Amino acid sequence: MKGKKPGTISIRQKNAITGYLFILPWILGFILFTGFPFFYSIFLSFSSVKIAPTGIQTRWIGIGNYVQAFTKDVNFPVALSDSFIFVLLSTPMIVVASLIMAMLLNGKFRGRTIFRAIFFLPVIIISGPVISELLTNNAAQIVNPSKYTVYKVFSTLPEAIGAPVLYVFDNLVMILWFSGVQILIFLASLQKIDGSIYEAARIDGASSWEIFWKIVLPYLKPVIMVNAIYTVVEMSGFPNNRVNMEISKNMFLIGNVYSYSAAQSWIYFSAELLLLGVVFLLFREKKKRWKR
Repeated sequence: MKGKKPGTISIRQKNAITGYLFILPWILGFILFTGFPFFYSIFLSFSSVKIAPTGIQTRWIGIGNYVQAFTKDVNFPVALSDSFIFVLLSTPMIVVASLIMAMLLNGKFRGRTIFRAIFFLPVIIISGPVISELLTNNAAQIVNPSKYTVYKVFSTLPEAIGAPVLYVFDNLVMILWFSGVQILIFLASLQKIDGSIYEAARIDGASSWEIFWKIVLPYLKPVIMVNAIYTVVEMSGFPNNRVNMEISKNMFLIGNVYSYSAAQSWIYFSAELLLLGVVFLLFREKKKRWKR
């Protein structure tokens, strides 16, 4: 086999260069606008900060703020665990719901463009203040599932079985609100699957269920990872998370401005980073080992 010509690059290298070009604007934006506040917040989390007439005064206290968050603050550990569970439960529900919606919208029927726009509309209109106002006025409780028989049936089952299903029913509107981008990504990926693959599978006698598990799902595995990571990040930054509200409340704590909230932010970031690592390990592509 002839070797590569000097100066040529492989397809993998071309794809890597393309990927770096896509993320280059974000890298430049991070360096120019976000880098300094990002690293400065780490310094503040290990300091005691006071606002004086002469400016900001910092005093190094080591891990004092982190210790305080877990030993002296009775609200933060509870808020952290509640928010972590909220993200942990919401992510698979949103990913699964968006996949189902994308498969339905991928079908050929009249008015599908309108329905696609309807499902993506919440992404456009729901900003932080808007969704906060909606939640304040209980807009997420438009659908009351507790009055239906199926809800009552699952409420009588053991908690390990019924709790996840009841969570979906109780947060149905929220799940649909946060599924717009994921639906769009899944839809674009489904449209890239060649129709001849489906035809060949049907000729071989494969059912729709088998086509989904053997063709569609393996093809969408990298996209599922992208959507799961996106959902974790999106739900973690949800302004009405208990931990985010707790951090915002402590930003202007008298006698310790910014520093204690910075420590809380980094604790929360570490917890979500752990969850992102689990998602990556679950969906990463395993390298094939070739035997000679």
